[in-house]
Amino acid sequence: MRTRKSEKEQRHMTMRLKIAALALSVITPAFSQESPIIGAWRMRSLEAGADGNLKPVPYSGQVIFTEAGTLSVQAQNPDAKAPDTPYTANGYEAYYGPVAIDDQDKTFVITIESSLVRNLVGKSMKRKFEVLGNKLVLTPDNPAEGWRVTYERY
Repeated sequence: MRTRKSEKEQRHMTMRLKIAALALSVITPAFSQESPIIGAWRMRSLEAGADGNLKPVPYSGQVIFTEAGTLSVQAQNPDAKAPDTPYTANGYEAYYGPVAIDDQDKTFVITIESSLVRNLVGKSMKRKFEVLGNKLVLTPDNPAEGWRVTYERY
């Protein structure tokens, strides 16, 4: 009798473990498979230039990719009189909008909902990214734009 009860207890325990494993797989949050780009990143360097000849530009800022699928960008040049660019005004850059991340291609596309530079609103921008540990590097999809930004995770 002792052996049968032990076998019955083992089957019962095995069934409980299977049920627990199934329950755990069902309740595991979806964000456990999130993109490595999700999070808050502090700018460490901005480089810009033509024909692959990138030179440092004195900017500081951050980007935030949320689990909810949005991107927020803020950056500034310490020189408030820095010339405007397609993305900046008075040495400042700021925009926000929904973002679609493609981890396989290592790209994302943001559709700008709000921006300091008003004519960016409604436009989409595709960017390349590379995440190496706590380092994020962003580059334009079109290399002719000539820039690279490096961030570190907060």
